[in-house]
Amino acid sequence: MNAFFRFMANGTGRIVRIIAGLVLVAIGILWVQGTVGWILVIVGLVPLLAGAFDKCVFAPLFGLPFDGPGLRKKVQ
Repeated sequence: MNAFFRFMANGTGRIVRIIAGLVLVAIGILWVQGTVGWILVIVGLVPLLAGAFDKCVFAPLFGLPFDGPGLRKKVQ
């Protein structure tokens, strides 16, 4: 599990989260209409903002720090 969080905390993991969030937002706005589209937009904002602000939303579920610098110290 440390390998997953190590990846999520590094630069590549942050970029992947940002891209995944952008893709979900784009799908929600451009292709899916109605309530499901808005749900996709809201769900897409979570990884987008987490990557942009260097946070990891799943880390606290495993007793690890929420912020990127703290997570990087803990999993190395």
